[in-house]
Amino acid sequence: MNQQEADRLIAKYLDNTAGPEERALIENWYIKEANTRKLSDDDNFDHLAGELWAGTQRRAGLSVQPKVNRLWPRIAVAASILFILSFGAFLFLKYYSTEQQPAENLALENTPAIYHPILVLGSGKKIILNNSQKGLLAEQGVSTISRSANGVISYHQAAGDIAGNATSIYNTLVIPGGTNNQQLVLPDGTKVWINAASSLRYPTAFTKNERQVELNGEAYFEVAHNPLKPFRVVSKGQTVEVLGTHFDINAYDDEPAVKTTLLEGRVKVTAAANHAIRYLAPGQQAALDPDSFTVVPSDTEEAIAWKNGRFVFQNDHIQHIMRVIARWYNMKIEYKGKIPENSFGGTILRDKSVSENLNILQLTGKVRFHIKGRLIIVSK
Repeated sequence: MNQQEADRLIAKYLDNTAGPEERALIENWYIKEANTRKLSDDDNFDHLAGELWAGTQRRAGLSVQPKVNRLWPRIAVAASILFILSFGAFLFLKYYSTEQQPAENLALENTPAIYHPILVLGSGKKIILNNSQKGLLAEQGVSTISRSANGVISYHQAAGDIAGNATSIYNTLVIPGGTNNQQLVLPDGTKVWINAASSLRYPTAFTKNERQVELNGEAYFEVAHNPLKPFRVVSKGQTVEVLGTHFDINAYDDEPAVKTTLLEGRVKVTAAANHAIRYLAPGQQAALDPDSFTVVPSDTEEAIAWKNGRFVFQNDHIQHIMRVIARWYNMKIEYKGKIPENSFGGTILRDKSVSENLNILQLTGKVRFHIKGRLIIVSK
């Protein structure tokens, strides 16, 4: 890749026309570069801009051109790369002093996927789905359960009209904190991706004139279309009803609101407390909390970033960010002193260690971390 090609790629990133692979390439360039440097208040920004970009080019196999300083501020302004404070722009580099902890000094190099999904059968039997669990897992009523070579769990319902001829058997798929998300294919062909620290309860066969599942935590659904059998997801304080569509529900107990984000189709969201109803169009999000039930425009990429291996935040408070990180790495959070009030925005990768991702946050100079065992201590 030459300089002109790099310019075009960066321009696409900044005007939000870059594809997922192009975005990941740009983000990885910076993250790798940032983790190799410890910057101080005394460093000259213009000099560092050229130096960092030149190093980034060399690592990416680009042709190094003599004048590259103009590119770096444009990249740094893009909040998705750097976890920049919304009001700090690229000047965040000035805040990363030698007194802060670099990633290598954060004691615990926790990575995700240290636990395994657990399938709880109708009998109460638990199957721990480690890497060796492939092929036929169990038979439940009129359905068989299998797991493919790439880890997808699938239910295969017997052919024919079995409504009223089979007893409902319910299974529960549990995804502990610190576990990669798990893909599940329900008996009707609906695809579900279940996030860490979540669980889904569902029948092993849809034998009635409806399809209903129960969610605790977060999941993304691609519902198989069937106008004769509405698909319902019951979660914390609400029910989402669709005929066939793509949507995400975030219903963790520790989040202040239940958020339903629609990507395709149309959904009906009903509040359990007062039976209030909201309808969503693609690109909208319903937020239900004890005091309100609103519909707002939504960044769908942010809503399902977890499914694609990333954390995406936009002007989020540190408490929200730390709840997400705690679930992914199965850790506890404690705040020391006053909780930072700054808003943060950016993208980090879920396959990195917790110390790498915390170091990206520390680059802002507005928050610090200390790890003790499975506890992350947050301070200003």
